[in-house]
Amino acid sequence: MSSTHLTRRTLLAGATAVALGTATGRAAAAERTEVPSLWKEFARTPFTHPQIPYIGRAGCGTRSRGRFVADVTEYGAVPDGTTDCAPAINRAIAAAGRAGGGTVTIPPGTFRIDGLIRVGDPGVVLRGAGSGRTTLYATKSLTELIGAYGSRYGGDKSAWSWAGGLIWLAPRARWDSLVAAIRSRAWPFEGWTGNRRDEWTPLTAVEPARQGSWTVTVADPQGLHPGRLVLLRLVDDRAHTLLQHMAGGGAGPASYSWDDKTKLLSYVPYEWPVRITRVRGRRVTLERPLPLDVRPEWTPQLTTHVPELTGSGVEGLSLEAVETPQSPHLLDKGYNGVVLQCAYDCWVDDVTVTNVDNGFGLVAASACTLRRTRVSGRGSHHPYFCREGSHDNLIEDFTIEQRTVPAPPDTQLHGINVEGLSSYNVWSRGRMEMGTFDSHRGLPFGNVRTDITVNNNGRHGGDANAGPLFGARFTHWNIRVTNGRAGLMKIDGLAPYSATVGLNTVTEFDQIDVPDFTGDLHSRLELYGTTDAVRPRNLYDAQRELLR
Repeated sequence: MSSTHLTRRTLLAGATAVALGTATGRAAAAERTEVPSLWKEFARTPFTHPQIPYIGRAGCGTRSRGRFVADVTEYGAVPDGTTDCAPAINRAIAAAGRAGGGTVTIPPGTFRIDGLIRVGDPGVVLRGAGSGRTTLYATKSLTELIGAYGSRYGGDKSAWSWAGGLIWLAPRARWDSLVAAIRSRAWPFEGWTGNRRDEWTPLTAVEPARQGSWTVTVADPQGLHPGRLVLLRLVDDRAHTLLQHMAGGGAGPASYSWDDKTKLLSYVPYEWPVRITRVRGRRVTLERPLPLDVRPEWTPQLTTHVPELTGSGVEGLSLEAVETPQSPHLLDKGYNGVVLQCAYDCWVDDVTVTNVDNGFGLVAASACTLRRTRVSGRGSHHPYFCREGSHDNLIEDFTIEQRTVPAPPDTQLHGINVEGLSSYNVWSRGRMEMGTFDSHRGLPFGNVRTDITVNNNGRHGGDANAGPLFGARFTHWNIRVTNGRAGLMKIDGLAPYSATVGLNTVTEFDQIDVPDFTGDLHSRLELYGTTDAVRPRNLYDAQRELLR
């Protein structure tokens, strides 16, 4: 990652100043600070707390670079704003891939790209001179470059409304198969096991284990070794006890109607990528603790998957799309920003996207970090999206700027999106001048939003047949809502086994939701009606420090 970054102290101080607004407000908040009982409970049982997930290991861990260095100007790129530089940039990226990884540099200036930029090999880093100095000016949409992309669930929707990027990080073979499927109109699944979810083989069965455990016992350790990335695969049973477990269990999830949620049911089996750190006999230690129980009725096993993209990143540049009117909802043409797909231990740092349909995407991506990213310009459908079973990602120091033109009729604004069984993702230290905390159905669970200032004017989406808005262990911690709207911020009445801690006073207006589950949600609310009074201020940073 780039070494030019703000210190944690500076970032926290800046977020506090934005939240409190005036010297009087800052002084008042400083006089009233409190450590909630939920934090004290969590500190005693960090891996098994019923309301707060352990997300201290979220994000990228590998940032090594190969020795190969290529300057795109040596491959024909010209920063004149008129020459199509996409072929030259992609030639430089391909050369780094052939060298086994390395850094592709883009000097200051504006480089026009009439095609998309692909990073498909491990260890390749695309690095500009800084988001304020290097600009890629994109002139075409993904519809123009690849073709129309319909929804695998039918209808006339454009899947470019939630998939694909003009800078697209994905394993080379996986990207090729996706594009071939789109062009043949065989709308694919987009995750770790291929277009039809059939590109995997069993490695070994896994014995029962509890959520929060770092080790599992396997039937056969042959072929398992430290550093190997595997999938933990859990299959739901006919009674949908796996989905009930994701929702926290109990009477509410047990009585919920799961069978008619066809889109949700297409998301299972649950596939969780994780790297092995140690093998001792049949005991296997994992890089992260188990996100769920492992029970025999779910046929737990470790499996193979499509080859991953790992150790790759994009740094220090701006992607500016040619300004076009925002399309009607779900008909985006694909002027999209940066997407990581089937990526593990990859990153984006100091990148701004402007005038995009959709900003930054995590699609079946895990253990990745987006840091110092910004969405600006005419307004976006999804400034950030996290879907198709994306897990353990970190989005920090992010900004969604106020749109520069009024929203056209029939368009939609979401915000920071999570859906499709995605779990243990973190949004930290953010400033959202528009948008919302878009839990987009599909039973996401175990996700955290912390230390964020938000003008809560967006709306969540999600088909009814995608199931619940929230699974268990959602946490909103130190959230400052500037327009006082409660929707999707105060979740104690919506999300099961979850926590809302350190939220200023809010009221219901605009989109108002009812809980998906009946009965006691076992959700907690602490330090409500305060502004930046909760200590620790940032749940992710505190979890990192707790177990450092």
